[in-house]
Amino acid sequence: MFQIQIKNQNLHFENSEKGFTINQKLVNLDIFELQQKNSYHILHENQSYLVDVLKADYTEKNFLVKINGNVYEINAKNNLDLLLSKMGMDKITHNKTENLKAPMPGLIVEVKVSEGQSVKKGEPILVLEAMKMENILKAPNDVTIKNIKIKKGENVEKNQILIEF
Repeated sequence: MFQIQIKNQNLHFENSEKGFTINQKLVNLDIFELQQKNSYHILHENQSYLVDVLKADYTEKNFLVKINGNVYEINAKNNLDLLLSKMGMDKITHNKTENLKAPMPGLIVEVKVSEGQSVKKGEPILVLEAMKMENILKAPNDVTIKNIKIKKGENVEKNQILIEF
């Protein structure tokens, strides 16, 4: 089950063997994925809807969608999110990494990113040489580089902040 908030209205969606239910009402939806990425054609009660997902933040479950030319902000919550909300724990922030620290003392061999750059989880950020071995430090999450606090050729200490996200 999902709860979707759109225009200050909460809709409860569920997909089961019987079909889709919206607010506990069985509805007939035909959903077709179009060739264009993140675009869908939905048929509901002889009405046609063209849906384009413009932005998707899967961590926060926030989406910007265009439906038949109108743009809407959507927030989705799954069963776990709803349970945490009932328990009063929905305001707990996600464990987001705010900076990259040196795991050991060493020499910065290469910085592979620049400030303002968006980097996906697992992409290389910099190369740190320690004990005659090159260590590639990668993005812990999808991040945007805010501040690079080191430069190539610089010696760093363990736990020194190298890059802020």
